Amino acid sequence: MASSKSPAADFEKAVNMSPTALARWLKTDESKSVGIVKPGERESVGHKSGRRIVDILRKSPTRRTAADEAHMRKVVGYVHRHLEQRPDGDVTETRWRYSLMNWGHDPVQ
Repeated sequence: MASSKSPAADFEKAVNMSPTALARWLKTDESKSVGIVKPGERESVGHKSGRRIVDILRKSPTRRTAADEAHMRKVVGYVHRHLEQRPDGDVTETRWRYSLMNWGHDPVQ
């Protein structure tokens, strides 16, 4: 997928979960069961990213910072790479889907 000149436009295409749906998802055991946890951390990289995505989605676009835009680009890259690794069959209850959902993208929507 070609990138547009706007990180916000790419982000809006990649993130298909509402901030409410994502925040609700991040509270589940399934959400907490996937991802890489860095040494000394208690939360996976993806789960932490999900919380940041909720904050970005709830923020007015005019109040987004350069750091927000950098994270938005990171999210877009992750979602695009992960979608290319889709497993065969029903993905409804897979770690692959759960990981993507932590990054704000539900592939079965």
